[in-house]
Amino acid sequence: MLQKLKKVDYVVVFILMIFMGVSIMAIYSVTTDTKFAGSHIKMLQYYILAFVVFFGLVLLDYKLLVKYALYIYLFGNALLVAVNFLGSDVNGAQGWFKFGGFSLQPAELFKLILIIFLTYLLMKRPKPKLSLWRDVLPIGGLTFIPFALVMIQNDLGNALSYVLILLGLLWVGNIKFLHAFLALIILGAVAVGGIFSYIHFHDNIEKFLKDIGREHWTERIDPWLVPDKATAKASYHTKNAKLAIASGGMMGEGYMQGTSVQSGRVPYTYSDSIFVEIAEEFGFVGSSVVLLLYFILIHRMILICLECRDRAGPLLIVGVVSMMLYQIFENIGAFIGLMPLTGITLPFISYGGTSLLINMASIGIVMSVRVHGHEVSEDIFAPAPQKAAAAKQA
Repeated sequence: MLQKLKKVDYVVVFILMIFMGVSIMAIYSVTTDTKFAGSHIKMLQYYILAFVVFFGLVLLDYKLLVKYALYIYLFGNALLVAVNFLGSDVNGAQGWFKFGGFSLQPAELFKLILIIFLTYLLMKRPKPKLSLWRDVLPIGGLTFIPFALVMIQNDLGNALSYVLILLGLLWVGNIKFLHAFLALIILGAVAVGGIFSYIHFHDNIEKFLKDIGREHWTERIDPWLVPDKATAKASYHTKNAKLAIASGGMMGEGYMQGTSVQSGRVPYTYSDSIFVEIAEEFGFVGSSVVLLLYFILIHRMILICLECRDRAGPLLIVGVVSMMLYQIFENIGAFIGLMPLTGITLPFISYGGTSLLINMASIGIVMSVRVHGHEVSEDIFAPAPQKAAAAKQA
């Protein structure tokens, strides 16, 4: 065990500990003297549990997760189906299991499950290049199942993360350049066509979404694409967030001194909008330091990916990196006008047990690749007796 722990990248562990400090300080700043007072203590408890999960996964050989990925995938889909009937509604999305003082969001959990499952599928393919009909389309179809289930929950943010994970893993899984180019053109055309249609047929689309009970989507998209048609309620969040970020200036207004975040004009500053709190109280410099920490974390993961000798390890890491990049870009981009507001949390900093545990577990799997990635396995799907026979022949 000690030999395995010595192989851990402690630069990554140090960065995670910095994120823990930033998170607890930021949450304390905006929840003191509010009904959410004490949330920083709960976040510390989440972090303690998250580090236990992190080191537990470091010691576990990631190849076992890949080997049983099909069962994990089926279990994850069962949770997504169940939450549609038994889940609780939070901020317009019915995607939470609540029991006692704890809650679980299966859509968050499924991001990690999808990374493991897609790695399993790509590991099983025999050819060096992905076939469109035998590989790309079936893998895309299996990704569409949880995507559709999460969209039914009205959770656009997590559903889109599945698409980004799929694209990242298909790319590193050796998709043919022509197929990748065609997919990029199709996705670009769909995006441009969708934006054009939403702007020019806004009233009809708004009525349609309202008829099917998805008016919550227009409140997210209108402030981004058609701010002149957005209601005051819909634009309130992003408008005040931009003002708060701008007021932070270069050095910020000071810890616990942010005018907008302390007054409550920016909603959810302890969770989804925590970057706004950092930007207003610590300014451009503080925001840049947070982004630099993310950059170093992702850079270290890519280095681990390049050093791994096993096929499954790099696939898992690319999936985690795709997930992280999407969450960071979507969360911060939503508050500076680059992306629609989808309710995605800022990794390791936003308040939330499920989000933190999944992100820490993801980094734990990356560290497992660093620890066990030099132990090359020719066929992780082979039965134990067959592996033993192969080892004797070698």
